Formats: sequence, C-alpha cells, structure tokens
Amino acid sequence: MRILMDAGPWLPVPPVGYGGLENVVATLTTALRARGHTVVLAASGDSPLPVDGLVSAFPAGRFERLGSPYAQVVGDAHAHVLTVLDAVAAADAAGRPFDVVHTHLEVVGPGVLGAMGAVGPPVLATLHWDLRRNASFYERFDGRGRVFFAGVSDSQVARGPERLRRQTLAAVPLAVPVDGPPPLPAGERDDAVLVLARICALKGTDTAVRAAVAAGVPVVLAGPVGPFADRAALDAALATPGHPGTGHPDVAWFLEQVDPLLDGERARWVGSVAGEEKEGLLRRARALLTPVRWDEPGGTAVCEALAAGTPVVATARGCLPSLVEDGRTGLLADDEAGLASALRAVGGIDPAVCAAEARRRFAPDVMAAAYELLYAEAVRRTAQVPGRTGAPVRADSATATATRWVRSASA
Repeated sequence: MRILMDAGPWLPVPPVGYGGLENVVATLTTALRARGHTVVLAASGDSPLPVDGLVSAFPAGRFERLGSPYAQVVGDAHAHVLTVLDAVAAADAAGRPFDVVHTHLEVVGPGVLGAMGAVGPPVLATLHWDLRRNASFYERFDGRGRVFFAGVSDSQVARGPERLRRQTLAAVPLAVPVDGPPPLPAGERDDAVLVLARICALKGTDTAVRAAVAAGVPVVLAGPVGPFADRAALDAALATPGHPGTGHPDVAWFLEQVDPLLDGERARWVGSVAGEEKEGLLRRARALLTPVRWDEPGGTAVCEALAAGTPVVATARGCLPSLVEDGRTGLLADDEAGLASALRAVGGIDPAVCAAEARRRFAPDVMAAAYELLYAEAVRRTAQVPGRTGAPVRADSATATATRWVRSASA
C-alpha cells in the first residue's frame, strides 16, 4: 500500500526526548516499511526518520507553541494539514495516489480531511487522547463512510460518544521496540523508581514523589515541564521577563506542587530523556511509577518499561489494567498509600516475565499487522460511498486490495 502518515507539526519523528505520539508514529512507520509498504511522512521538517518522502509546513517542530492561547496556535495545525492536502493532490496528479491517509493530528486532521468529500482518500485517524478534551467534535463529526477512527485501547473507545464509537474500526494497542538486551534481574537494578511522563497534575507527579518517599525509595522524574525540556531551560525562561512559556499551566503547577518536594538526591528531576539515556533509565529502574489522575488512553511509557523488563506500579485507571497484569507484570493500586505499599513489594515481580509479555503483545509487527487490517477495511468501506468519483483506490479494485492485505496481515 501507499500510505500518507500524518504525525502533525509539533515534534520531529522520532522525537528527541518527550513525544509519545511521535514515538508511536516512528515505530509504526518503520514496521510498515519493513513489511513492504510505501510510507510518506507528514511531520516537522527536522524529522530524521527514514521514509519514502517527507512533507512539512515548518522546518522544525512547533511544540513550544502548544501552551499558547487557541488563537495563537490553531493556525499551525491548519498550516500543517494544508501540506497534507497538497501531498494528496500531488500524488493524485502523478498517478500514484495514496491508498490511505493515516492521521494522528487531533481534530484538525480528520476534520479537514473529512471536508474533502467523496473525492477524498480513505482516512484513518488514531485517537491518542482523552476523548473528553474535544467531546463536542467527536459527538458531531460524521466521516460519511470515508473517515474512520482507531482507538489505542478498548477502555478509551468505550468512553467516547456513540457517534464516534460507530465510526471506530477497532482499538490497536501501542507498540514499542522490543529487541533490546535481556532484562536485568531485580537484584542488579538501581533502588530508584522512574516516572517517565510529562510533569503535570494529570500524570500525578506529586503523588509519585510522595508515594516513593513513603516507601523509602528514591524517585527519578524524566519528562518536560510544559514546553521546557529540563531545569536549565525552565530557569532561563523564568529569568526572562515576559517569556511566553512561563505562562503554561504546567509550569505554575510544577513550581507549586512538585518542586518543593525535590531534594536533588532522593527525589530529582532529570528533564526529558531519549535514546540510550532513556533506555538506561528504564533498564535499571526498580519500577516504572505511573500514578495517573485521568483515564490514560494508551500508555506508551508502560509498554516501554515492560519491554525493558521493568515492572509497572500504577493506578488502576484507563488502559492501565489492560496493560499491566496485577501481580505478574506489575502492581495496581487505588490510592497513594497503595502505591507506596506496591513500591515496597514490586521486587517480587520477575523482569523476564515482563519482557516476554511485551514481546508478545507490544511488538511493532503486532501493531503494524493490526493497522494493515484497518487500512484494508477503510479502503473497502470507502469504495462503497455513494457518488464517489476520482477515488484514489478504484471501487472495482478495493475488494481485491483489502483481501490481499488482510491475507498478508493474517500470515
């Protein structure tokens, strides 16, 4: 298949440091190309991922603008999706249309692509978010048999409005690289637990620090605060009068709720991490601590931890009970005291079991095969749209296309 993969304009693919969605796109794109598909990427111009073409509206990611007021940031999303439309038109004009556009750009991706009408390509939009955030859109949007959705967990889809559920083809769990070295035994790991996430109220960072202190174990916070990757960047912004990033709500929350709990030794913030640094932290950690205060939709960091053989201690919300087998690959709790108790007991979880489960459930090929099936289904359904003309995939070949890729994925 020829696939246009739309990651949005916010971060490069793969990202440097924080970027769960962009890491998923990088993993999926690489797996799809290895399986013989052609994938053109729509992302920021500094994306280093090997692909079959890169289209972008901006030379670098626009993540630092995400905390700005709506009126100052919405144009970035629309400027990006216009490059997606240009790429679709150019492919059609060249006689090499895309079989499907897979967008990961929230609301604007499916909204603008849906406005193309019957002549537009089949579209699959992956839902990476809490669906309450833009509930009014999902309650009203009609893809008219051409724009479809995929969730990242069954629990996420179940919480969506009825109209969205009717247009959702399936939930595909996130995937992460699983080909790392054998996991370290529990006895060879650091004492510290790791929190790998944005530092914000929804992720429960303050709860994580207090639970670790109560359990008597060190805690390392790895992730950005608002648009700031680390302490140096945050301090420089705070020292700059009128710096726009300091108005981000996560910054004020961090300074009030988390920073006073940090001592630089038993509780410390190391900023965003990537590559070997992130892999090392995950591989050596006593556990990944995920005390979320929201219904987590996907849980990329959970999958990454299990792939490294690192057990997960988490609140039992959202997708987490479906990712963590309580007592086998981690421990689930309902409150701060329960998390502290779980941190004391997590040494009994076997890292080898965690890694084996990750290979079975979260390997890139597992995710790619699932998406192949959804692409084929989107193509099949789109071919049946009444009045469809100029379709990138001809109606008389759609069934054959779908059948071919369903068989390939099944094999």
